[in-house]
Amino acid sequence: MRVLLQPFVLIGRGVTSVSAGIGAWGLLTARTVGAMRHLDVWVRLLLPQMARVGVDSVPIALFIAMFTGIVLSLQASYTFTGAIPLYFVGVLVGKTIMLELGPVLTGLALSGRVGANIAAELGTMRVTEQIDALETLAYPPLAYLVVPRVIAGIIMFPLITALAIGMGIFAGWATAIQLLDMTSAEFISGLMLFFVPFDVTFALVKATSFGFIVTSLGCFFGFNTRGGAEGVGSSTTRAVVVSSMVILVLDAFWAITLL
Repeated sequence: MRVLLQPFVLIGRGVTSVSAGIGAWGLLTARTVGAMRHLDVWVRLLLPQMARVGVDSVPIALFIAMFTGIVLSLQASYTFTGAIPLYFVGVLVGKTIMLELGPVLTGLALSGRVGANIAAELGTMRVTEQIDALETLAYPPLAYLVVPRVIAGIIMFPLITALAIGMGIFAGWATAIQLLDMTSAEFISGLMLFFVPFDVTFALVKATSFGFIVTSLGCFFGFNTRGGAEGVGSSTTRAVVVSSMVILVLDAFWAITLL
C-alpha cells in the first residue's frame, strides 16, 4: 500500500513546496512595494542599476534579434515559394517579431544574464552575512538591494525589447532585399499590410511583465540563498530556470487575455 501511495506523496510534497515558494515570493514582493517609501535609499541607486540591467544587455539582445530576423526572412521565403506572394515575407517577419519572438527571446536571454547576475550577487551577500549586517544596522535591505533592481527591470526591459524588435525587422528587411530578390517597397508593403499599433503595445506589455518577473525572482532566490558557494550556484540556476518557465507561462497568459 505504501508503494502505491508513494507517487501521491511525492506529488503532494511538490505542490506544497511550489505553493510555499509562491507565497514567499508574493510576501517579498509586497514587502518590496512597502520599501519603495524609502526614496532616499533607492532613488540614487536606480540609474546605475538601469545601466547594468539595460545598457549592458543591449548587445546580446540585438545579436539575438538580428539573427532571428535573418532566419525568419529566409524561412518565410522558403515556405511561401510558389504559393503566396513574396511580399508576405514582410508580414511574417513583422508580426512574428513584434508579437512573439522579440519580447520572448529577449526575456529568455535576459533571464540568463540579468536574473542570474542578481541571484548570484544577492546570494553572495546573503551567505557572507552582508544582508544580515544591513538589517542589524537598521538599514532597509529591500530598499537598498531589491527596489532599484526591480524598477530598473520594469523600465529597461520594454526599451531593450523595442530595440530588439527594430533590429529584427531591419535584419529581415536587409536579408529580403539582398538574398530574396525583393525590393524595399515589397517588404514594407507586406510589413504594413496587417500592422496595427496594438502590436507594439502588446509587445511592450509583455516585456514589462518579463522585466518584473526576472528581477523579482532573481532577488527572491538571492535573498533566500543558503549553504555557501554551493547554495549561490543553486540559487542562480533556479532563478534562471524558474524565470524562463514563468516567462513562457506569462506569454500564453497575455495571448489569451489580450488577443
